Amino acid sequence: MRNEIRIGRISGISIYLDWSWIFIFLLVTFGLAGGVLFVWHPDWNPWLTWAVAVAASLLLFVSVLLHELAHSLVAKARGLPVRKITLFLFGGASNIEREPDSPKTEFLMALIGPGVSIALGVVFLLAGGLMAGATGETMASPVETFSRLSPLSTLLLWLGPVNIFIGLFNLIPAFPLDGGRILRAVLWAVTKNLRKATRWAAGMGQLIGWLFIIAGLGMAFGASVLLFAPGVINGVWLAFIGWFIIDAANQSYRQTVVQDLLDDVPVTLLMRNDAPVAPPDLPVSALIYDFIMKTGESAFPVVEGDRIVGMVSLEDVRKVPRDAWDTTTVSQIMTRAEQLTAVTPQENAGEALNRLERRNVRQVPVIQDGRLVGLLRRRDIMRWLQTQSEFATSAPDAVGVRHELSSQV
Repeated sequence: MRNEIRIGRISGISIYLDWSWIFIFLLVTFGLAGGVLFVWHPDWNPWLTWAVAVAASLLLFVSVLLHELAHSLVAKARGLPVRKITLFLFGGASNIEREPDSPKTEFLMALIGPGVSIALGVVFLLAGGLMAGATGETMASPVETFSRLSPLSTLLLWLGPVNIFIGLFNLIPAFPLDGGRILRAVLWAVTKNLRKATRWAAGMGQLIGWLFIIAGLGMAFGASVLLFAPGVINGVWLAFIGWFIIDAANQSYRQTVVQDLLDDVPVTLLMRNDAPVAPPDLPVSALIYDFIMKTGESAFPVVEGDRIVGMVSLEDVRKVPRDAWDTTTVSQIMTRAEQLTAVTPQENAGEALNRLERRNVRQVPVIQDGRLVGLLRRRDIMRWLQTQSEFATSAPDAVGVRHELSSQV
């Protein structure tokens, strides 16, 4: 989360801004102030022009947030945990912690987002038209029509078409866009196989992504593509969107393969039973020389009697000054048990991997009735998955799993 700023919480879902959001916010604001608003209202005071441009950009991203919030609320209503929503360069993303459990859930989650965007667009258009006093009369030209709009009417009549475009664009069947997820839901219902449906939907996403890249390059060299005007900036932007769709489709498929391979695999099968443990009164110097240096491990459960009381890691040790190693004990620097992310031996390994990723840690203690029974590490999961992918019948699956794991560990 180093590149993210938490801005609030809605219905138990944390809302974050990625640093790339600042770039798109400035791009939209400058484009509005120096382009659309300057053409529509050349007589406006510059302060008014910039105020409307900033307000329009902020309301656009509020609309994107509502789009993502609709996805998240449907997911929560269907029993799927939602960690956060992040607004970033390409709009927004809901961090839903696991795949939907049925095609119906996938379909409803995917459809609601574009539906909200289109509904917002229609509401903005109607409100803007009413405020402009639309009577069906036409002015001498569209420029004259727009020039007579009030700031609020201008704002609403810009937001309307943009939201409708966002909704329709997201319905393109390019996984992992919403339209691609709707396609996956249909394929899943037909094939009864999530991995196969994901592979086909991701393939469609890659195809459409390449078409975007080709079209973007054509636009950069002066070609007109459907409703898109030619130009270097428009072409590069469309090609960039195509690249993003291709990369996102690949990553989504790899994650699906990983979760599929871990389905119904209990933690007890992958955990390490003989993990070295440290007593709470152990000096940091002994932890370094007798544990970290000799075992090669970077984190150790701290056990008192037969119960775990915390975890100590190399990161904790680095906070202790060198001259305090002999006088500082493990209990003084460890993360206490109540603050730890832990799993049980019977828990699904896929859920355990999700917890590792959420906390951005390399290992979690495996606890049963308050007692430590093992340690589950990312590399243990990696080794098992690599073994499975070596014998997988589908070569692309095996390659994808290894690539996904190399990025996780």
